Amino acid sequence: MIRVTVFNEYVHERNEAKVREVYPNGIHGAIAQALGGIEDITVKCVTMDMPENGLPQQLLDETDVLIWWAHLAHNQVSDEVARRVQRRVLDGMGFVALHSAHASKPFSLLLGTRSPVLRWRENDEQQRVWCVSPGHPIAAGLGESFVIPKDETYGEYFEIPTPDELVFISWFSGGNVFRSGCCWKRGAGKIFYFQGGHETYPIYYQTEVKRVIQNAVRWAAPTYPAIVFNEARCEQIPPVEQ
Repeated sequence: MIRVTVFNEYVHERNEAKVREVYPNGIHGAIAQALGGIEDITVKCVTMDMPENGLPQQLLDETDVLIWWAHLAHNQVSDEVARRVQRRVLDGMGFVALHSAHASKPFSLLLGTRSPVLRWRENDEQQRVWCVSPGHPIAAGLGESFVIPKDETYGEYFEIPTPDELVFISWFSGGNVFRSGCCWKRGAGKIFYFQGGHETYPIYYQTEVKRVIQNAVRWAAPTYPAIVFNEARCEQIPPVEQ
């Protein structure tokens, strides 16, 4: 089984009626629904207001892939929880960052970036997501491109380390382009960033976007049990050959 935890700061849905209309069960609920019914995936949802921001060490130790959605309250995640997530990714846990999670503390720690450094606007623009790596597992079943009818526009320059693998590039009807599907490896863990998913649009109900998330979970999941280190290890070792 692939054990998935979905983290959502859960601020927009509580404070904005427009967002509640789109996501009455929260954005985390829609993401969990996208993974529901898949027999080899189990899903738990946590929100930022829970103790330890919903991410105690034991839960992370039992998580194969952590999906992160956040936008307004990145600084309300404790530094300790962010470091805890970073350590688990280095130990092998997968990390899927969605939309504005590029500005989250764990993403910045893992990739060493300032955040956010990009261009944006909210103008109901169409996004065409182009697959630039058709053989990649995250692109499976998605074809040459697909359209998100309305989304918040993101544009380059996007301050990220050069991706180990670039799966998607998006074009917006206002003319901007954006590296919208990026993969990295850090330590024993795998990281995927996907741009689509602004809170005022029903993007996480869209078939293609659900397929991206499903594929990303399978790609990011450790192919062997994630290592659980209680502390950093820098061991002195005896020689192998005598």
